Amino acid sequence: MSKRINYINIAPKAMDILYTQEAYFHEQFRQSDTMNMTIWELVKLRVSQINQCAFCIDMHSKDALKMGERPERIWGLSAWKDMPFYSDAERVALALAEQLTAGQPVEDEAYQLTLNTFGDKAMVNLTLAINAINSWNRIVKVFKPAVGLYQPK
Repeated sequence: MSKRINYINIAPKAMDILYTQEAYFHEQFRQSDTMNMTIWELVKLRVSQINQCAFCIDMHSKDALKMGERPERIWGLSAWKDMPFYSDAERVALALAEQLTAGQPVEDEAYQLTLNTFGDKAMVNLTLAINAINSWNRIVKVFKPAVGLYQPK
């Protein structure tokens, strides 16, 4: 395959919008009592698995490990419903992530459970964060940056 264009260099102002959004989530989830950095990283990794985004799976696995995530929680994420490793809040976030990524409607019961688990602001932020990782996955699948070279900061 031929080398693809560097999307970051071609449209830096557009990419800055996405980077600013990531910085916002980072700030919000570090400060939230209900929606934390661990849940956010698990959501990013699970959505990337669903979308089969190799670059993002590599990135978010490494980021999660650097944050102190246990390896079995990373390996088991594709079967999280059958694994005992995840909290109730993580399960609610992962369920919403799977629904939105698949384009499924969020029924009233799931909506209320998510709202009760995270509260108004964190639920909005979680929804936007799920949208953001889906967007990143789609961008990366078009431009295919090299997989395996990413190193967490």
